[in-house]
Amino acid sequence: MTSKHDILASIRKQTVPAAELPNLSDVAGITFANPQQQFAAILEGVGGLCHHVADVAGVNERLATLSPYTEASQIISAVPGVGQPNVDIDTIDDPHDLHTVDFAIFRGEFAVAENAAVWMTDHSIRHRVAYFIPQHLAFVLPSRDVVNNMHEAYERLRFDAAGYGVFISGPSKTADIEQSLVIGAHGARSLHVFLVDSLD
Repeated sequence: MTSKHDILASIRKQTVPAAELPNLSDVAGITFANPQQQFAAILEGVGGLCHHVADVAGVNERLATLSPYTEASQIISAVPGVGQPNVDIDTIDDPHDLHTVDFAIFRGEFAVAENAAVWMTDHSIRHRVAYFIPQHLAFVLPSRDVVNNMHEAYERLRFDAAGYGVFISGPSKTADIEQSLVIGAHGARSLHVFLVDSLD
């Protein structure tokens, strides 16, 4: 009998009392007087920037002031009327070919004020890697689609068919090395979220 067997045998003898799952309907998530303002504050805290604009024209005006956009050589936009794209993601067969994209603009499903996360799916894009491979990202969504917390967020999620979805909060970052925060370590170096009052 080895010490490994002794440990495993001891673990097997233990009995853990059953515990009922919590009733999530009794759990109230945090709410905010101004979810959009809270979202903007948290997003800035995790390295991103939020722009609250009136309409698509306002998005384009703000884009024209952002150096990552104005200096970009290759631009994707999956949001009609936003930006001046020169790369058509729908014509690209190999997602590896997106590695040269400088700036990409996508439509967000909704956002969460609690943690500045934006729910993104592959419903309207061909290659999901496009959320992670460009140098800079911008998400566009209606300002009304900012929920307070993750409880409200999960109520909005639908899994009626196979697909892909991810919450993205801020640009890529890590603090694993020497506890020093590095932005853009694994993916996008910046994230701009446009909350638009009149979209669609």
